[in-house]
Amino acid sequence: MTDPAPSAAPDTFDVIVLGAGPAGAAAAMTACRQGLSVALVDKARFPRTKLCGGGVTGRSARYFEEIFGAPLPEALVDTKTSVEFHAEGRSLGTLPQIPPMHLTMRWDFDADLVARALAAGATDLTGCRVSEIDITAPALTLSDGRRLSARVLIGADGVNSPVARALFGRAHDPARIGFGLEVEAPAPPGNADRPLRIDFGAAQWGYGWDFPKTGSSTIGIGGVLSRNEDMKGAMAAYLDLLGQDPTQPVKGHHLPFGDFHRHPGRGSVLLAGDAAGLVDPITGEGIAYALKSGQLAAQAAAQALAEDAPATALRRYRATLRPIHRAIRQARAIRLLLFAPVFRPAFLAAFRRSGHLRHLYMRLLAGEIEYPDMARATLRRLPAFLAGALRRGGTTPPTARDA
Repeated sequence: MTDPAPSAAPDTFDVIVLGAGPAGAAAAMTACRQGLSVALVDKARFPRTKLCGGGVTGRSARYFEEIFGAPLPEALVDTKTSVEFHAEGRSLGTLPQIPPMHLTMRWDFDADLVARALAAGATDLTGCRVSEIDITAPALTLSDGRRLSARVLIGADGVNSPVARALFGRAHDPARIGFGLEVEAPAPPGNADRPLRIDFGAAQWGYGWDFPKTGSSTIGIGGVLSRNEDMKGAMAAYLDLLGQDPTQPVKGHHLPFGDFHRHPGRGSVLLAGDAAGLVDPITGEGIAYALKSGQLAAQAAAQALAEDAPATALRRYRATLRPIHRAIRQARAIRLLLFAPVFRPAFLAAFRRSGHLRHLYMRLLAGEIEYPDMARATLRRLPAFLAGALRRGGTTPPTARDA
């Protein structure tokens, strides 16, 4: 695939969006609706392959409709209303009626979002590689030598974000980053009718998932990288547990997993989605925060440009991100109680006994409740967690690194 010819589009825009996943497509769509000229840049042409479990929660579906002005297309998803929980090879219970959880293939989902953003008026610069990022201008130089400039640059370019590296020297703190491994397994007959499956402890400070879809099953594990010395071995063990071929090809990717940038940009350069570290540190869900942060970044850009003050874009954006940052902080605190080895036996026992706790987890994932509700339910069980830890003589206390 070659880059467009230099005459294919203008070189100056109100907003350049680098990265055309959910965050980038949402940003481009929102900026276009604000009447701004927008370049949507991505090294890939769409559809393209993307590693992801493909869980589209109720929160994601609401954001999709809010941003793109239409309900989530049924053709893009398999909808689940039941889930099985497991830990260490044992069942923790089944919930036969959960808030709808949609499963999608990112190949189709992301292509749909990009098409909507382009139809709204974004200039299509997908399939274009970037050779240089100038965060001062801001501007991008494409691999064909063409230079694009803008008043605001939104980096929605993923967990390994080149924009974040240009701003801060690295995309994320390697001591806090997560990592995931995944396979797309063949679908047996009736696969789409199976419930979701979540396995706590399939990876340390994380979990495993089996998301059955019409054409395949997305199976993976994810956890804090520094706590998992042998992710490949853990993945092979999980595949074997599920009756899958443990030697089938596995692909891996980093997960921000709550390691968010407190200052997601600088002046007129903003970060959104995975590039900003906006991934739930308990559930691993990133699509909802990607969509919302893309929308918020574009709205902040539009407000700043309306006042001819592009350098105020970050200040405006940070103010609107506060609820998301607060939720991630709360989730990191709760994660200590859910995943720390000293507390995990008590948590799993409570989870096995309490259908209410399981329902809270799924309602949280669906966006029907927020982390303060989950925090209250978890803190009510804190004495039992502490007592259980003391009885077992726990010797691996959680540290600040795990928060």
